Amino acid sequence: MVRVETLRELEHEVAVLIRRVRRVIGERARAVHPDLQPPSYLILAMVAEEGPLRASVLSETFDIDKGAISRQVKHLLDLGLLVADKDPSDARASLLSATDEARSRLADVVEHRRKYLDERLADWSDADLTTFVAELSRYNASLDRTDQGAP
Repeated sequence: MVRVETLRELEHEVAVLIRRVRRVIGERARAVHPDLQPPSYLILAMVAEEGPLRASVLSETFDIDKGAISRQVKHLLDLGLLVADKDPSDARASLLSATDEARSRLADVVEHRRKYLDERLADWSDADLTTFVAELSRYNASLDRTDQGAP
């Protein structure tokens, strides 16, 4: 019975974390550009980190239909945060890249968030923080192995 209650507490804490992450993504999006939508922020961050990328890769990664990705990409292009260049391996396709301005704004947001986390977790020892990160990584890896089709 203790395990069942602990799993309930885990679900509750994960729900709190999800709500916090959603709020933070909104804040980060607005910090990058006042008109940036939270879903577009996630796409921009991925393209900045892993790009240049095709829109189809974004569609697969986020498990979002190509039409929705296309709308988000257009939004990012319109804001001047992404550029689309012809794919040299397939002239029919485009490769998306973050602009220098987008990279700079994203870097500022990440730096600000790291400082915030450092301040909020100042009473955590380095060992506590390292243990938490390791256990969170273990948790995520366990779910990655079993999440196929899980509700």
